Amino acid sequence: MANAPHGGVLKDLLARDAPRQAELAAEAESLPAVTLTERQLCDLELIMNGGFSPLEGFMNQADYDRVCEDNRLADGNVFSMPITLDASQEVIDEKKLQAGSRITLRDFRDDRNLAILTIDDIYRPDKTKEAKLVFGGDPEHPAIVYLNNTVKEFYIGGKIEAVNKLNHYDYVALRYTPAELRVHFDKLGWSRVVAFQTRNPMHRAHRELTVRAARSRQANVLIHPVVGLTKPGDIDHFTRVRAYQALLPRYPNGMAVLGLLGLAMRMGGPREAIWHAIIRKNHGATHFIVGRDHAGPGSNSKGEDFYGPYDAQHAVEKYKDELGIEVVEFQMVTYLPDTDEYRPVDQVPAGVKTLNISGTELRRRLRSGAHIPEWFSYPEVVKILRESNPLAPPRVSQSS
Repeated sequence: MANAPHGGVLKDLLARDAPRQAELAAEAESLPAVTLTERQLCDLELIMNGGFSPLEGFMNQADYDRVCEDNRLADGNVFSMPITLDASQEVIDEKKLQAGSRITLRDFRDDRNLAILTIDDIYRPDKTKEAKLVFGGDPEHPAIVYLNNTVKEFYIGGKIEAVNKLNHYDYVALRYTPAELRVHFDKLGWSRVVAFQTRNPMHRAHRELTVRAARSRQANVLIHPVVGLTKPGDIDHFTRVRAYQALLPRYPNGMAVLGLLGLAMRMGGPREAIWHAIIRKNHGATHFIVGRDHAGPGSNSKGEDFYGPYDAQHAVEKYKDELGIEVVEFQMVTYLPDTDEYRPVDQVPAGVKTLNISGTELRRRLRSGAHIPEWFSYPEVVKILRESNPLAPPRVSQSS
C-alpha cells in the first residue's frame, strides 16, 4: 500500500470534476480569463492533480498568512510554501474581479482553458514579511528577487475546478500524476518507496547513495527529478531525462523507476525541503532523501551561503511525525580509488585517499572536452552530457 496523501485525501480535481467536464468547459468560455505564467502553470498542474494536497486552489489570505508565519494552513495541516496567484491592479479592475467572481485560468502557450477559480478574496501581501519568513530575507535570494521584481501586487485566493489538464509534448509516459504513480507502485507490488529529488544529472555517487538508502530500508527507489522551473543555468531537462534513462539499467534489477515532476522550484532551502516531502508523500512515497543544502540556491555575492548545510534536514525532521514520510538523511558518498568503491564520507578512515568532481569542475570538463573518469560517471551518461555540451570550435588565426 502506498503512503496516505497529506491531509488524508488525494485532491485529484481532474478526476473529481470529470462528470462536469462539458458543463465547466462551456462556462469557462463565458467567464473573464486570466492567462497564467509558466510558474503559475506549474503550480496549477500540481493543485489539479493532487500533488499539492490538501490544497484545492490558490491560497486565500488566511492560509497564506499562516503558512508564512508558522508552516501551516489555516486548518492546521503542515504546509511550508505559499502557493499564490498574483495579479495586477490593472487586471483586477479591467476584469471587475471581486470575492465570489468566477474566472477562467488559461494556458499562455496555447490559450486553452484549464480551470475555473471561484474567488475567496483578493489581498495585498506583505512581500517584505514573505521574503523574510519564507526565504530568509537576503535580497539576493533568487526567490526574493522574483517576488520583488516579477510578482504583481495582489494575490487572488480561491478553489479550483479543473476543465482540462495541461498539454505536454515531451516524455509524456513519464509524467505520472500522483494517482497514476500510486497505481504503478501497486502493480509493481511496492509498499516502501524512497523518493529522490534532483534538478541535476545523476552520477555514480547518486546511484550509490540511492541504492544504499533503499537497501537499508528494504525499499525501492523513485527517481523523481524536477522538470518544471529550476535554477537558471541548470542543465536542460531534455538532456537530464535522457541521462536518467541511461542510468536506470545500472540499478539492481527492478529496484528503481523514473517519474518526472513538473514543479516550479523556489530554491527555498528548509521550507522547500518540507514542501518536497509533502509532494512525494502525495505521490505515494514512504521515504524521502533530504540532501546537504537541499534545494539551496548556493551563496550570495559576498560568498555567504543562503542556508546552512543541514538546515533543510533539521526543518523536515522537526515536522516528521505530522508529515508522515520518513526522512532519509543524505550521507555524502566519496570514491576511494585504492579499493575502487564508494563510501559515506563519515565512514572513511583518516588518511585514506578520496576523489570527487564538483558540479563546477564537471561543467568545465564538459566545455573543454577534458576526461571524465568512469569512477565518477558511467560512459553512457557522459556521452549524453557531451552531446548537449558541444565543444567550441577551435579558433583559426587569419594570416594576412
